[in-house]
Amino acid sequence: MPLPLILERGILLQPVREADAPAVFEETDRSRRVLREWLPWLDGVKTVEDTHRFIQLAQKKQRDKTGITFVIFQRETVVGVVDLHGIDTINRLACLGYWLGESYQGQGIMRTVVRGLTGFAFKEMNLNRLEIRVAPGNIRSRRVAEVVGFRYEGCLKEAEWLYTTFVDHDVFALLKREWAGQGA
Repeated sequence: MPLPLILERGILLQPVREADAPAVFEETDRSRRVLREWLPWLDGVKTVEDTHRFIQLAQKKQRDKTGITFVIFQRETVVGVVDLHGIDTINRLACLGYWLGESYQGQGIMRTVVRGLTGFAFKEMNLNRLEIRVAPGNIRSRRVAEVVGFRYEGCLKEAEWLYTTFVDHDVFALLKREWAGQGA
């Protein structure tokens, strides 16, 4: 299991634990209206038990080395979740996904989180490529990717079913050598 990642601004990335389920569910539920615009799984999370099932699946992916999920804490408060999923150890790549509770958005928290997890992925996991996939209208997530140094590579048409319609995904990517060039 990866160690917790201590970042700046009182932010901690803790590998997901069963004990986090109530707080993760509460923040999900509190932010449901805003998160539902971009995340297709919200309607399937109605109880803390649903969050327990999510955590069990995340832990299985970690054991299988196909994913790592972290709970984002800011000064001991759960504020969101971030993960590396679709980890491909042969080709040394993964996708980075995240969500942040509504009352914590717009404060630069996610930039700090993505920067920290990117460094971990390249330095500790020795990955070579990271991707962030964002619906074109999700300006905040798009901005996080750009500010951290991810570059737009193209659009995957109708890549995700979002409740009533398919949405495109803009793909942003960053290579290890590009990250190293940032002096990080």
